[in-house]
Amino acid sequence: MKSDLLQRYISGEVSEAEKKQVTEWIQADPEHLREYLAQRKLYDIALWQTETVEEQGLGKKNIFALRSIVLAVAKIAAIVTVVFFITYYRANKEREKMSYQSVYVPAGQRAELTLTDGTKVWLNSCTTLKFPTNFQEASRDVLLDGEGFFKVAKNEDVPFVVKTGKYDVKVLGTEFNVLAYSTDSIWETSLLKGSVEIQTNGMKKLRLEPNTMARLQGNSLVKQHIKKMEYFRWREGLICFDNVSVEDMIEKLKLYYGVDIVVNNPEILNNRYTGKFRAGDGIEHVLKVLRLKNQFTYEKDDETNRIIIN
Repeated sequence: MKSDLLQRYISGEVSEAEKKQVTEWIQADPEHLREYLAQRKLYDIALWQTETVEEQGLGKKNIFALRSIVLAVAKIAAIVTVVFFITYYRANKEREKMSYQSVYVPAGQRAELTLTDGTKVWLNSCTTLKFPTNFQEASRDVLLDGEGFFKVAKNEDVPFVVKTGKYDVKVLGTEFNVLAYSTDSIWETSLLKGSVEIQTNGMKKLRLEPNTMARLQGNSLVKQHIKKMEYFRWREGLICFDNVSVEDMIEKLKLYYGVDIVVNNPEILNNRYTGKFRAGDGIEHVLKVLRLKNQFTYEKDDETNRIIIN
């Protein structure tokens, strides 16, 4: 902004077009407002000094004219400032509505958080959740990559939607678990309370009732009953297996600990296991327990983050 134009604006000696130009410039950037206020302050100081001199040697008519100019400038400044702050406030509110936060849970850890609508979320290892700082009036959408357990705050007017790389899960108020790591082919949704609707591209694919789950097998969703509720104790830091093959166990361990596991001993893969482990004890503790009933050795390469089972 040219200094002479800003000075003429402050002194009230501009056309309507110039006034609009300066007003838009002030609204465009907080730095512009600060520059304007600094220039106006200098002008007011100079004007006050002139008024003091004139009070000593001039008549009341001229003093009144100077005071009128000061009041006029002050009114214009007040209007511009109010307009600027209203615009700035609205812009900030829109950005706040659209801004997203992201939470990532490291390998072997878990996290618990409460969203702004009151929904409680538990996140498993190597999981990322993206969610808005403030939910908009028409939707409550979050993006999940990994595993999360949701206890959704009920709102019949605004559904809660968990978006994943394969399907979306839409609810009004319920408790359910979603397993959807982008690095793995496994996709599951398990419903404990309420009801959920599984969607793709906004179209309904399947609806679940309490104590049922949907699992992706090939290109189809298969609906079945939840056999063991203990699985969901991962929220307490427990990894629970119930008559699971070693092959499936290894896949889960790879997800939870973010480690690559290569098996050069295929004979152990079909063996089955039932038991519980504390996630915090680490993957090597799990492997040592498995070795008690399965004949294998392993070596860990920290540089490549890989475990080789022989």
